[in-house]
Amino acid sequence: MAGEAPVIPLLTPYKMGNFNLSHRVVLAPLTRQRFYNDDPQPHVVLYYSQRTSKGGLLIAESAAISNTARAYPRTPGIWTKEQVESWKPIVDAVHDKGGIFFCQIWHAGRVSSSEFQPNGEAPISCTNKGVTPQIRSNGIDVAQYTPPRKLRTDEIPQIINHFRIAARNAMTAGFDGVEIHGAHGYLLDQFMKDKVNILTDKYGGLLENRCRFPLEVVKAVTNEIGAERVGIRLSPFSNYCECEDSNPQELGLYMANSLNEYGIVYCHVVEPRMKTIGEKVKSQYSLMPMRKAFKGTFIIAGGYDREDGNIAMAEDRADLVAYGRLFLANPDMPKRFELDAPLNKYNRETFYTLDPVIGYTDYPFLETNS
Repeated sequence: MAGEAPVIPLLTPYKMGNFNLSHRVVLAPLTRQRFYNDDPQPHVVLYYSQRTSKGGLLIAESAAISNTARAYPRTPGIWTKEQVESWKPIVDAVHDKGGIFFCQIWHAGRVSSSEFQPNGEAPISCTNKGVTPQIRSNGIDVAQYTPPRKLRTDEIPQIINHFRIAARNAMTAGFDGVEIHGAHGYLLDQFMKDKVNILTDKYGGLLENRCRFPLEVVKAVTNEIGAERVGIRLSPFSNYCECEDSNPQELGLYMANSLNEYGIVYCHVVEPRMKTIGEKVKSQYSLMPMRKAFKGTFIIAGGYDREDGNIAMAEDRADLVAYGRLFLANPDMPKRFELDAPLNKYNRETFYTLDPVIGYTDYPFLETNS
């Protein structure tokens, strides 16, 4: 019919398990380093509220599961009562605008330093080899890491339990679900990748052994809060924080197939082209084998814009697309995508500042007459 607007694939509705999404644009989990202790965070309330649309899915920034899990200053936790209380008004603000909110639960493993560990101890991992100093994604700051301590087999059940408790705490805070952070070189990713994992027990060596710990975490969390409330993020192809695998295609496919056993609601995967934070490279690999293998909702991330996000949806390469830096700078991004309006440019220099406003809640909205 003449005058009908063309269909925008990213803005079509989608049913993710029990959740009815109004569009397919997802706020990716983004560490912003704006949590000040475990007190109420009115600026964080505003930040997430700004980026909420009715029926839109948001994934909160990484929340540490224990006092050994943190890696950076001013990042949230989800293991104490006080932390749970600090999340409640943030979750309420998202729900008040009709959003669907998942909490990413996280352990940094060796990507940490003794200053963030209890009693100044070494971080924990599946190796005793540390990460060399890394330039942060703002291109300015340098992160220093302390060589880790290799975990004993009998310590791993306790960490699994911490993930389980964190998931329960997220439900208490009011979240709709949790995303288990198994990507970007952090603890679960360290176990999966054969260029980091040096264990010789049942958690090291063969692929199924390296994936055992992450899958035990998935099992514990799904048993605690229900598979319909659990997602996971993976980056089998990446080399974030010197965490690589010799056969990432096999790793990704093994995890996609294994996750089906637990019936989790989504699998969120970083594109092979995103080898380092913020930069695209050509890759011989594809996410399509994982897409075809995984039976739940498949979310992709990795430098997408409006055009290639729409193409990915039209070609059925995923169900949803997660946006990070663009959503950071454009709180009304779904509306901008609808109108094909210009996008604000993000400023890397303000990604991790102390300021509760600058580079955080001061990105402008579209001017409308409504």
